[in-house]
Amino acid sequence: MSGQRPYPVEFPWPPASDEDYRQEAVVRAGNDLADRLARVRLIVLDADGVLTDGRMIYGAQGEAYKSFHSRDGLGLVLARVAGLKLAVLTGRHSAIVERRCTELRFDSIKLGRFDKVDALGEILRETGCAAADAVYMGDDIIDLPALHQVGVPVAVPDAPQEVRHQCVYVTQARGGEGAVREVVDLVLKSAALYGLALERLRDKAWQPNHRELSSDHGRAPEDT
Repeated sequence: MSGQRPYPVEFPWPPASDEDYRQEAVVRAGNDLADRLARVRLIVLDADGVLTDGRMIYGAQGEAYKSFHSRDGLGLVLARVAGLKLAVLTGRHSAIVERRCTELRFDSIKLGRFDKVDALGEILRETGCAAADAVYMGDDIIDLPALHQVGVPVAVPDAPQEVRHQCVYVTQARGGEGAVREVVDLVLKSAALYGLALERLRDKAWQPNHRELSSDHGRAPEDT
């Protein structure tokens, strides 16, 4: 049809340059924090209130449902393909959290751990990362000791004031509503890894397989 805007012959991928992405991070976080984020090699997440919205829905057989955000999931895939290590550290035992983090190929999964400093030490040893090169995202008082151990302590906006005041960054998005993606994007863009992650995501070798993406209890298609 006349007057239609033609599609470009080739869409640029990645859509922007490393310099542009770095500038986005600086505008959001400032130069000093962007420099700290650029050092990050490990992302450690609390589960309830960070990976989820914090609600726990129970059925007759116990905990039945948790809500995860798909954009957080893709962000964590981007982090992994860019070479970052991923870990979850939660005070509650949850088969649902374990399943989600296994789907996303987390390097370390610590459930039912109120001794968060000890558990964080185990994560650091297992991943070979230094505390100074780690982000920890928390949402409540129990997270404070671990937040004090890492180079980049992060809170979600509805965390208690005393938690938020101990962190170098408070997300705009709430837990379970894109907060994890917000931090992952800042880390990757600060470190000039965002473009690399997008490039690798086009390669099937780096993409999640069918079993990892399956959210039901049936048999997933065979991997090819």
